[in-house]
Amino acid sequence: MTTAEKTLSHDRNDRISPRERILAAASDLFYRHGIRAVGVEAIAEAAETNKMTLYRHFPSKDELVAQYLRCQIEPGKKVWDELAARYPGDPRAQLRGWLEYKATAVASAEERGCPYANAAVEFPDKNHPARRVIQEYKTAHRQQLVRLCAAAKLAEPEMLADELFLLLEGALVTAQSMGRDGLAERFIRMGEAMIKAHMTNEPASPPPE
Repeated sequence: MTTAEKTLSHDRNDRISPRERILAAASDLFYRHGIRAVGVEAIAEAAETNKMTLYRHFPSKDELVAQYLRCQIEPGKKVWDELAARYPGDPRAQLRGWLEYKATAVASAEERGCPYANAAVEFPDKNHPARRVIQEYKTAHRQQLVRLCAAAKLAEPEMLADELFLLLEGALVTAQSMGRDGLAERFIRMGEAMIKAHMTNEPASPPPE
């Protein structure tokens, strides 16, 4: 059962709002079929509503696309909090935990790649609302890696963050173009080698407040 189907199968007495139904349906359809391939009619039908209601909540399809991408950000933010809670005061362990988490995403047979990368391919215009959301998310992701690498007392934290970030981007594309067999293991091994290459003799310290 898809995300939209699960959402829309709720008891009608506890029915979610039209806006939430539209967003859930759009998120599922955009990710599975591509954004440009899905029209507002299909979204309205999947959300059990109509185009008039859809446009009342989202002035345009472009705005709906941007909101779809914003909704993908929150789960990613929670990962950093979970890693900090799992490995308190140990930024190097958090960094390795990030590698394992992303390896799972890379290896997932159910994943259709990164929704941000997919959207970026479909919308090359940098002024499109979706592109602004993508750039903000990717920039924040990289900066979080920089902070974690710096807190772990690793040499050239910005360079290492770039290496890990580009490794992830490449792995996500490789998963779609060449398959996932053994990719997660290689991703972790390569990431650990990158981290090791940036290690110094200084002991790791907790991240700054």
